[in-house]
Formats: sequence, structure tokens, C-alpha cells
Amino acid sequence: MLSRTRNSAVAAAAALALTAGLAVTGAHASGSKPGPGSSGPAWAAAWAASPQRASTGFKPNWSEDGFSGQTLRQVVRVTEGGDRARIRLSNAYGTSPLHIAGATIARTKKGGGAAVEEGSVRRLTFEGRRSVEIPAHGQLSSDEAGLGLKPFESVTVTLHLARTTGPATFHAQSFATSYRADGDHVADAGAGAFGESTESWYFLSGVDVRGDRARRGGGIVLFGDSITDGFASSTDLNRRWSDALAERLAKAGSPRPVLNAGIGGNLVLNDSAWYGERGTARFGRDALDLPGVGTVVVLEGLNDIGFSESDTPTYKPAPKVSAEDLIAGHRKLIRAAKEKGVKVVGATLLPLGGSDHYGERAAKVSDEFNEWVRTSGEYDSYVDFDRALADPADAERLAPEYDSGDHLHPNDAGYAAMARAVDLETL
Repeated sequence: MLSRTRNSAVAAAAALALTAGLAVTGAHASGSKPGPGSSGPAWAAAWAASPQRASTGFKPNWSEDGFSGQTLRQVVRVTEGGDRARIRLSNAYGTSPLHIAGATIARTKKGGGAAVEEGSVRRLTFEGRRSVEIPAHGQLSSDEAGLGLKPFESVTVTLHLARTTGPATFHAQSFATSYRADGDHVADAGAGAFGESTESWYFLSGVDVRGDRARRGGGIVLFGDSITDGFASSTDLNRRWSDALAERLAKAGSPRPVLNAGIGGNLVLNDSAWYGERGTARFGRDALDLPGVGTVVVLEGLNDIGFSESDTPTYKPAPKVSAEDLIAGHRKLIRAAKEKGVKVVGATLLPLGGSDHYGERAAKVSDEFNEWVRTSGEYDSYVDFDRALADPADAERLAPEYDSGDHLHPNDAGYAAMARAVDLETL
């Protein structure tokens, strides 16, 4: 349920907009069209992360405490280039307004950690103002900044959070380092003030580009759980399967932005305190409504069928989900994508033998679901990760060279193999 606000009319509008996956109120809506008074090509999402409510998670993070009188510096890599850039900020799970005292965007200094390239720092504004307040449950986009970006360039976004934020809307598992400093350091090029670090992203949900260099439309969103999120991939090296797919498309001469909408532990059918809203609830906001999206690849369901097999599940109670249940959830995703005119590609679930998600029932449901993906024709097309990453000696298990060690998540080589398994024509 959404928290009540002082003004019931604002609360009703916010609830309606959040349900629809749209921007609430703020500087600009987060759509692909240029804002009022703008001209030129539409915006295209170049990087994205799916928002989550504050939670403890697997590694220490700053989400539950939030920020007060501090500067937050975050590094992301875009998979699309353009002449101008903007950021998208989310207060989706905040219960009070979020005050942004100042913000900048800059090119990341190579090998510099929290440092940025001298001369590349651009002050961000919000309808011409350097500071802005994002309402509870809201999101907004900044004005455009005159910063040209190339595909696969790392970008640093810095936010000054002068007031106490309360618990922070964040993305728990970034597999990238973010930094924090006391005081106002949004304009710093150096890293000296940023003495604390974490592996999560906070408030930042997207970087968009536009301009003559930006390709119009055709962005690819990868939607799913920890395997899409990049669990067990190498920190700060951009080795998720979304990164590998973007690089493969570029090498094949058909570059397109690839956007990651994974959340570790996410389920298709049920909400979780740690693992985000269920896939069927967040699909619009996190995938279909991103600027310039043309295709979504859906890989999700292992947690729905596997959490109940674990002796110590982190999601409780963990219902026993049938193949019919999971297929019904995927059908909701398919319908939503087709209503938006977005191509939707299904993916078979990866082998899970030997993991804490494995059991006789989970294996049976996984097999039944994978057969539906392959044969039903309900997805526009599909990619068969189950067969591509299976151990030739035991099809129930990940191949040893692709196994991160938990028998559930791929390693860097496994994520690269996932990208190779995609028939690029299906995208």
C-alpha cells in the first residue's frame, strides 16, 4: 500500500501514476519525448537500474540510514551515445519528499575511482533550478546537460543531499562502487573527499541521451532476477550479461542500447522486502516505460520455484509455485508488452542442479516451464539458456566453466556465454 500524504488529491494522482509505471511529479516526466520547449530527437535510455525499497540486503549498504549533509557519487556505464545527457532520479519508495541540493554529471576518470575528468563536470538543473524536491513515490528527469557521451563510456553522477533523506530508494546490488563524502562536493574533480564506498546505487534510476549521435528507438531491456542483475560478476568490470550483449551487438555492426532491469532475488508472482516488487507489478515502470525501448528479454522464475526448496530461504513464506502458476505470470508480461507495441522475447531458465534452489519439484517445474517457452509460440521468440549453459555431462547442472561456484549463478564467462546464445535477429 502507498503511504498517505497530507493532500489526498496528490496521493491519488501519485498512486495512479505509480501503478501505471509513469512519472509522478517533478521537473520533467521520464518519457522519451523532449520536454516542453525542447526540439530535436527524442530521448533514449542509455543506462538504467530498477528501484527497490530500503533493505539490509546481502552486503552492507546505506539505504536504511539514508543520507544527511553528504555528497553521493555514483559511476555507471552507458551503452548508447549522444550529444546531450540527462539523469532520472527515483523516490519511488520514499515516504517523504527528497531534496536534491545540487547535482552534476561528468565523464569518469579512467582508473580514478571517484575522480572525474577535469573540465567535464556539468551542473545539472531541474526546470532551470539547481535544487529540486522529489515528492514521496515520485520520480523526475533533469534538464539536458551539454555533455557528449560515447557508447561504453563511464559516467559519474554526483548528488548533494544536504537534508536528511530518510530511508533511500536504491538498487541493492550494483556490482559497481559508489562513494560518499561529508559536505558539498558535487563539483569536485578529485576523489579525495570520498572516503566511504558501497556496492549499491541510490536514487539514480537512469541516464538518457539524445542528439544526432543517438540512435532513435530500438533499445533492449533485459528483465529478470539476480542472473540478469549480474550476481557474482566482477565488480567495476561491467561483466553482466547485459554488458556482454551490448558489446556483441556493437561488434556485429548493429549497436543498440542494452538496459538492465534485473533485481537480485526478484520473483514473477510475489513481492519481497529485499527483492523488490513482483515482476508483474514492476514490468511497466522498469522495462516498458524506459525511453526508446523496442524489445524486452524476460528471464525470470528460478526464485519463484526455488525459494521453497531452500533449508534457509531468505524469502518467507516461500509458496510452492507450479508451472501453470509461473506461465500465467509470464502471460501477463507478454500481454503488457504487446499492448505497448514492444517485442517480447522469452528465455528458458538456467540449469539449477546442485544449488540451494534445487529439488525434485523445482526441477520438474523448471522443465515444464522451459518446454512451454520453447514450444508455445506465445513469446515473439525465445533464447534457450537452459541448453546453452548446461553441463554436457549432466544437463541438470551449469557447465563447470560457467559456474560461479553456487551452481545457480554464472561467472563472467557464463554471462558472456549467455550473450552468445542470443540469435541477434530475434531482437
